[in-house]
Amino acid sequence: MHPAHAAARHWDGSPRHLPPRRSLHIAANSPARLLRMGQTARCRHCGNRIDWYPRSDNRPIALHPAEVATTDVSATCRWHLSGGIAYPHDDGSEWCRIPHAVLCPRQTSHPQAGSPRLVSLRRDLSLRSRRLIDTQAFTPTPHIPDTAAPGGQEQPARPVIRILLINYLGKGPIQTIRCVAQTRRRSRCTRPIRATAQGRWVLLPTQPRHGQLTLPDTSMAVYDLSHLPYAEQLRWRAQRCTTHATATTVADLALPDWRPFDPLLHAEYIRTELPAPEPARHEPHQTRRR
Repeated sequence: MHPAHAAARHWDGSPRHLPPRRSLHIAANSPARLLRMGQTARCRHCGNRIDWYPRSDNRPIALHPAEVATTDVSATCRWHLSGGIAYPHDDGSEWCRIPHAVLCPRQTSHPQAGSPRLVSLRRDLSLRSRRLIDTQAFTPTPHIPDTAAPGGQEQPARPVIRILLINYLGKGPIQTIRCVAQTRRRSRCTRPIRATAQGRWVLLPTQPRHGQLTLPDTSMAVYDLSHLPYAEQLRWRAQRCTTHATATTVADLALPDWRPFDPLLHAEYIRTELPAPEPARHEPHQTRRR
């Protein structure tokens, strides 16, 4: 008997189902430069699975992994995918994608999640999140207020970072921003991107974009990296640690968390006072092993 035919059947002669082998690759004409598996993550608030997709303006959005009937979703919450890009409207089909924020149990009830189907999905995600917490498979992220106490005694929860003379809004505190590179274990790197050479907090004027309304003459606290070398600023913008900074063959498992800072859309994150300097960290003395 031919070995190929022998491998396709069990020991008793019954046919064996062999799924086709599919290798992950990036299409040359695809606008999304990440592998499909690299866009899958878990919500840091509820622990449920989410799919990250870039939008047409290169900003990421977290979508619910399953499709929902268009009749159960309002027109403002319908999304569809085309060429790896998420677009905020339906494509005329009977199914659509929905943002995870509409169904997230940790978020306040979304005004557009009033249909019975979405209420049922939200209840299922809530039960799954509670099961993950009870089995210690997931620890929810503690709530961090977006505004600090007066006097600049706290680090901002979402700082404004200046990289290559462009202001970006961070997703979390600077010390918690992780590398997006893939490790040898096919998991996301856990190292922070902040290295020995750090930025400095400065007060810079708000810079509205062309065509926007003028803002009051105020200054905001910005974590400035302009004094760092050009290669170091590129590493920050790529959101990679010092180990994966020059690893060109290592793929990314997540999209960078930077958002172009808009002083009108992100006015709630503007800090007018410099935060207090962080205490100096003393590394413990390590004895040399022989």
